[in-house]
Amino acid sequence: MNYGKRINLLCSLLQPSATFADVGCDHGYCSQYVLEKGLCEKVFVSDVSKGSLKKAEDLLSSYLQAGRVTSVLGDGFYGIPKDTEQVLIAGMGGQEILKILSHPKYGFIPAKFVFQPMHDTAKLRKFLLEQGAYIERDFTFVDGRKYYDVLTGRKAKQGEEQSYTPAQLAFGKENVLARTADFLSWLKKEIEKIDGYIAAPSLSEESRVQLESRRALMEGVVKDEIK
Repeated sequence: MNYGKRINLLCSLLQPSATFADVGCDHGYCSQYVLEKGLCEKVFVSDVSKGSLKKAEDLLSSYLQAGRVTSVLGDGFYGIPKDTEQVLIAGMGGQEILKILSHPKYGFIPAKFVFQPMHDTAKLRKFLLEQGAYIERDFTFVDGRKYYDVLTGRKAKQGEEQSYTPAQLAFGKENVLARTADFLSWLKKEIEKIDGYIAAPSLSEESRVQLESRRALMEGVVKDEIK
């Protein structure tokens, strides 16, 4: 199956599990992948959009009829059992994913997870580390002209902790240590954007200081001076 680079990569990160939830499933391709590869017995597909959920239901109709897929129309973890072993949330903002995980009624940290936030990755990363998650993969990749972040991991074991430097918290430990071509390309483009913002005459002094500080951190990572 070839779903395109982004979806193919996300599928490759999914692990065998008893139960799997594809939250914000849209087309349902990742759910199709785990079912056809025999990685999961029971799947929950959910989406806040009735139209998007219908696409997944059509794609997975035989599994729905067999009782291996449950379709849920709702926001976030609504209708998703808290003992679901593995969860995928892709294509949402990091702040939105954070709100799903921390919802006072439905929220939970999955035993295994794959998250692909569209922005605010640092906020999500910080939240996960604070809430007892262990991050296993944390990297940036490019698909066409777009850059994407991926966080994979699990619940931390008792007494298990991770240490992150400020740069690793901002950009991802794996990114900072591995320094892949995709990550460095993204950093350089971000530095160019910041240079444009700093050059704006209407920029406040407070914003200028914040941008210059972030630029210095990025430049240090690019030059391999900051880990």
